[in-house]
Amino acid sequence: MHRERNTKILATLGPVSSSLKEIRALHDAGADAFRLNFSHGEHIEHKNRFDIIRELEREIGRPIAILADLQGPKIRIGDLAEEPVLLESGAQFRLDNKAALGDQSRAPLPHREVLGAVREGSDILIDDGRIRLRVQACGTDYVDTVVIDGGELRSRKGVNVPDVVLPVAAMTDKDRRDLDFALELGVDWVALSFVQRPEDVAEARKIVSGRAAVMAKIEKPAALNNIQEIVDLADGIMVARGDLGVELPVEYVPGQQKRLIRQARLAGKPVVVATQMLESMVTMPVPTRAEVSDVAAAIYDLTDAVMLSAETAAGSYPVAAVDVMDRVARQVERDRLYLDVLDKDSIEAEETAADAITLAARQVAETIHAAAIVTYTTSGSTAIRASRERPQNPIVALTPRIDTARRLTLAWGLHCVETEDASNFADMVAKAVKIVRDDAIADPGTRIVITAGVPFGTPGATNILRIAWVPED
Repeated sequence: MHRERNTKILATLGPVSSSLKEIRALHDAGADAFRLNFSHGEHIEHKNRFDIIRELEREIGRPIAILADLQGPKIRIGDLAEEPVLLESGAQFRLDNKAALGDQSRAPLPHREVLGAVREGSDILIDDGRIRLRVQACGTDYVDTVVIDGGELRSRKGVNVPDVVLPVAAMTDKDRRDLDFALELGVDWVALSFVQRPEDVAEARKIVSGRAAVMAKIEKPAALNNIQEIVDLADGIMVARGDLGVELPVEYVPGQQKRLIRQARLAGKPVVVATQMLESMVTMPVPTRAEVSDVAAAIYDLTDAVMLSAETAAGSYPVAAVDVMDRVARQVERDRLYLDVLDKDSIEAEETAADAITLAARQVAETIHAAAIVTYTTSGSTAIRASRERPQNPIVALTPRIDTARRLTLAWGLHCVETEDASNFADMVAKAVKIVRDDAIADPGTRIVITAGVPFGTPGATNILRIAWVPED
């Protein structure tokens, strides 16, 4: 199945999308990859979904990427004696490390690392920012605050501390167990939550040890201060607008999203835009116009993928949500404004033979109106280079490695096919021509542009470009 779009769709699986019938319906509607959210569900549930995806993959004969999303540290207040407690703006309120149940004047915060990191003037946000406290005084096991934005406070609500780098590792003991399990299953991507420093990504990469690609979720303002190093270390990034939109002023999020998409593309790393894209479709059969515009904006910005969360994991209209996202993507990519962006938005090539060949492939393909660009790749780097160029022609990535094919499924524009590597020039052309015809990408009588490396099968050796005709029947 060749999608009539370049932007990929990542759908989260959950209680309403756990059977072969349901997952197949999501794929048929347009989902290119699936997310296993380890913030919810037991290992056996994730394994069942993983096995179903692989069964579907065998059935359709096309690679499907599976992403395991680690929960990360969850900082929450403790329990209250009675709830809700109404915090009024201007009132004094203490957070401390005591075990006693909270009340109108205080609440337990069983996280010494937070109590030790905040300073006078720091803001503490509770319940996705609905309640804002400002620190007035600090001790070793308490902070005294004034309520800036009040509201009803309930037990176990989440806590965010903007503009403070917390001395908290990105992976908890639970995350390490989940990561070991996910790697044993054989997931293709691992999404790392709570990234603040490059060291967080480096630690995950050391544990993963090449068994999966590592995606850094950008959801903390501290990560933005180290973004270049984080992008360099990660295999891809996710613009996780949920927590990012809590800890940053909301008006800053759209600009940061654009910068992150651009930065990832410059580095040749896939980028996913996530969180609340079609949130109203959790309960409604149609999205709001604002949500449609939000999805479209990410696509106009040339993101690699857009993600659905609760919409497909727990919503009432999971297939409809994927269908809407698919239709929006296809419509945007037919728009003259989008095509103008592709024409004008170029990335400076590196001074390597592989980049020179990839850039030339785009130019040649556009000049001769080629039906497709076909790239042979082993590690995936050649295909990612082709994707980074954002050509108007379809890109077919041929690889002898199924793990490479699956990982590349999240990258913009790539139609991935597992096939044996070429043995000589004639075989290179024959394989490419057969696949583009079989997958209905190129019609007889059209031309394709092929890139590969000699000697054949050598990773990272892209050094030839060939124009080939697709023969008539």
